Amino acid sequence: MTEDLRDFIRHRIRDDLRTGASDGIVTRFPPEPNGYLHIGHAKSICLNFGVAGEFDGRTYLRYDDTNPLRESQEYVDGIQRDIAWLGFAWAGPTFASDYFERLYEFAEELIKRDRAFVCSLPAEDIRATRGTLTEPGTDSPYRDRTVDDNLDLFRRMRAGEFADGTHVLRAKIDMASANVNMRDPVLYRIRHASHHRTGDDWCIYPMYDFTHCICDALEGVSHSLCTLEFEDHRPLYDWVLDNIAINYHPPQIEFSRLNLEYTVMSKRLFSSLVDDGHVTGWDDPRMPTLAGMRRRGYPAGAIREFCRRIGVTKSDGAVEYALLEFCVRQELEATAPRAMAVLDPLRVVLTNYEGDSESLSAPWHPQQPDQGHREMTFSSTLYIERDDFRESPPRKYRRLTPGGMVRLRYGYIIVCEEVVKAADGEIEELRCRYVPESKSGSDTSGLKPKGVIHWVDANTAVPAEVRLFERLFNDPNPGAGNFVEALNPTSLLIADARVEPAIVASEATSMQFERTGYFVKDARDFTSDRPVFNRTVALRDSYKPG
Repeated sequence: MTEDLRDFIRHRIRDDLRTGASDGIVTRFPPEPNGYLHIGHAKSICLNFGVAGEFDGRTYLRYDDTNPLRESQEYVDGIQRDIAWLGFAWAGPTFASDYFERLYEFAEELIKRDRAFVCSLPAEDIRATRGTLTEPGTDSPYRDRTVDDNLDLFRRMRAGEFADGTHVLRAKIDMASANVNMRDPVLYRIRHASHHRTGDDWCIYPMYDFTHCICDALEGVSHSLCTLEFEDHRPLYDWVLDNIAINYHPPQIEFSRLNLEYTVMSKRLFSSLVDDGHVTGWDDPRMPTLAGMRRRGYPAGAIREFCRRIGVTKSDGAVEYALLEFCVRQELEATAPRAMAVLDPLRVVLTNYEGDSESLSAPWHPQQPDQGHREMTFSSTLYIERDDFRESPPRKYRRLTPGGMVRLRYGYIIVCEEVVKAADGEIEELRCRYVPESKSGSDTSGLKPKGVIHWVDANTAVPAEVRLFERLFNDPNPGAGNFVEALNPTSLLIADARVEPAIVASEATSMQFERTGYFVKDARDFTSDRPVFNRTVALRDSYKPG
């Protein structure tokens, strides 16, 4: 076991192990398979799997598959893919549907103990009689049905005799409770819909609050870790387990959920973005889903480090998106190969260059010599970034200007002698002179240009589509009511770039385009004939983590 005193949950686990309250650590991660996981889930994944690993325990991946209208095998597979990508191995997987028969038996037990009843009120009347935070609720007129009547109705519900919405099974607790969740909550509802695992075997399905506490107990979960929105549900968690014949009662412990600036944390809103065409899918690189972040090139290790840095607390607060980008940049800085790509090409003709071309060599990573070298070609026609030339440069500009000189990275010094423009005034090309004795690594020119810029050989460079992603939202705190209005209309820009051939041929998927940023080969669209790259993160940022 690795000693770790970072947060109150780990303190609690250490105390429980020391006092014998727990004789082993079992946690669970219980997603509903109704969408893809997002960065908020990553915090819970890292916590549950992390503490289990640190204390020689195990974590169940348990699917809360109790709503057949919204769930599918696609999401089951996607969730497993995301967790494995983050680097964790689970026990199971298990499903709430594995326990449907046991759950039904516990529901009948509550009825026999006169602690649950079949309610025939419409859903809107149940809501209307639940009361408010300051006013008690009103008893259902069906609350006093006999045990026999309730058993008969519940069994007929299971047999499929009734239409959706005609009856529900409710706990019989206290309609005057200060906790609204304890006001005779619904435990089962009728859903005539095929389930992705059980097919048409069932037409009644248990609610989450009834299901997950029982599943925790059946699986021997030692610490049921939930986000703070479930704190008010804890009395119901305890009530269910206290009122059925089950021999184990796990403790529920709550922690703050992840709130990240410039995004939302709702699968419902993500589904709306996908369905309404604001993004191309759940794995769109602008989405804060783990699938989207993976496609954008975020390393799994960076997400784990981000979750470690934000920690586990009891207080909610928004985390700066820049911290996540810092973690991504930090990992890629150490591992990603380097190469050159020109996103907005400006043609440069070297008027004094003779011959066809020559070969130059450059390291894949200056600080990682084991990555080796790549070969580049240099000829009389090159491309540089349009932004690396200014006819009227601002003060302290250190790139190419009329009459000025720069060094081409790993290449030669060039001097701009002529600017060629189209009829509309747009610069078409630069005509420059290169200095033959200034070759990088053997420079005998004696010249000292102020700037170094990147470039590619126009004769061998490969055309590529480069997708420049920005934040999906302009508002740092988009809400459910305005999230569409807060969308950033320029969250995706397309560049018609030119890249070194070595980038396309390399087996590496992530790459630093020198002086530009970190990019990744698009997992869906990249081919050697049609290279497509996604910008992962810009090269530099002013963020300084505490």
